Amino acid sequence: MEKRESLWAGGPSYWYDDALFPPGTDSFLLAAFPPLRPGDRVCDLGAGTGLLGLLLFAREPSIRLSNVEILPEALALAERTCQENGVAADQYLADLRSLPAALGAGGFDLVISNPPYFAPSAGRPAKGAARRTARSETSCTIGDVCAAARRLLRWGGRFCLVYRPERLCDLLEAMRRDGLEPKRLRLVCHGPASSPSLVLAEGRRGGKPGLRLEPPLVLHGPDGSDTPELRRIYFRDLP
Repeated sequence: MEKRESLWAGGPSYWYDDALFPPGTDSFLLAAFPPLRPGDRVCDLGAGTGLLGLLLFAREPSIRLSNVEILPEALALAERTCQENGVAADQYLADLRSLPAALGAGGFDLVISNPPYFAPSAGRPAKGAARRTARSETSCTIGDVCAAARRLLRWGGRFCLVYRPERLCDLLEAMRRDGLEPKRLRLVCHGPASSPSLVLAEGRRGGKPGLRLEPPLVLHGPDGSDTPELRRIYFRDLP
């Protein structure tokens, strides 16, 4: 079922379909992770219904956004979200393993992605083809995502993504193999004493070796309440 929600009361709104890609915390966390500069040219690989691009736009309205998505019904919702919020975005219905020539090569300042986390044989299969595509590497691998990012990024451009900590070695290996030097990592934990559940990573095309481990992003305090940082990420303390 298609639904519409707002980032905050009176703020930008987004469309999604809970049978496709329901909004998740990982998208909000990833959108808050990369530094943004005015006029940055940004590509979202595997954009789904467009929430991630809208979140980036909420932080920096001058970005120039391109969405790449393989499912037409998801891309249609991303386009609706962009149109309703005045987001200047190009929409590409495409497989990221075969990017459209119109995207060009080496022209993006930032490539961002919330890719499939799991190998096809790992865990319980998700219900529905769309959710399987989003969850498991049935349509692309992490290597495919890194290769696409490398093609799109200018020299010195940044690649940011969210991934699972148990596959961190696979991620770092794939990034380096495609010339995206890992520069920044931040682990995400549900609570102060919890093991990491996600990892946020940034690589730089052609970057020099040197990896910075940032303080963990803790989502909930000892009493279970949202931390101030999570409240900021979700726009909950706006006046």
